[in-house]
Amino acid sequence: MRPSGRKTDQMRKVSFERNFSKHAEGSCLVKFGDTHVLCTASVEEKPPAWLRNTGKGWVTAEYGMLPRATGDRMKREAAAGKQGGRTQEIQRLIGRSLRAVVDLKELGERQITLDCDVIQADGGTRTASITGAWIALYDCLKWMESRNMLKVERVLKDHVAAISCGIFANQSVLDLDYLEDSSAETDANFVMTGTGGIVEIQGTAEGTPFTDEEFASLMTLAKGGIAELVAMQKQAIAG
Repeated sequence: MRPSGRKTDQMRKVSFERNFSKHAEGSCLVKFGDTHVLCTASVEEKPPAWLRNTGKGWVTAEYGMLPRATGDRMKREAAAGKQGGRTQEIQRLIGRSLRAVVDLKELGERQITLDCDVIQADGGTRTASITGAWIALYDCLKWMESRNMLKVERVLKDHVAAISCGIFANQSVLDLDYLEDSSAETDANFVMTGTGGIVEIQGTAEGTPFTDEEFASLMTLAKGGIAELVAMQKQAIAG
């Protein structure tokens, strides 16, 4: 039995609240159970210096956790004067995941920055960030389309979503919360597109190495979970 009482293939309750931020071109408060992340999208009318005069734009991301997102207060990374390695790794993952479904040439010489700020953490902050950031990006592109800056269907090629899976108490489970994540024998994150393309897989054995069969079971769970998330994204943007 999972600590939450969920079935092995059951996700936590997921919700998306669009237009959460008054000032951002696109925004979404995403909740995966007790993990809550505010994703905002901001447009700049110029690309990074290394992309100028190429006709291409860029999509990037920044990620952070508020001091009381967890049980104990964490110091702000700004106070330390630098970002930690985990923060850098996660924000690069978010950026890669979103660029996988964006036509950068159709975006034009602009940059969109997705800020993913964890308000409350209970496992799966990176997967919630990617899934919610897609909605913030979609709404940002719709904002741009309404100003005749681009056509969304030309820029955004597909959905992208992410989910965690792991081996907990000798069984493969979907969407780990913190209690499971902190004691899982294997922990993996899957990023996939709406059409089933694999963007990235991160998998680590915390103790005993996992087998081909166990990996296949995690992949099956991930595909089902991401299909559910994409369906929820579609429902969210249809409203």
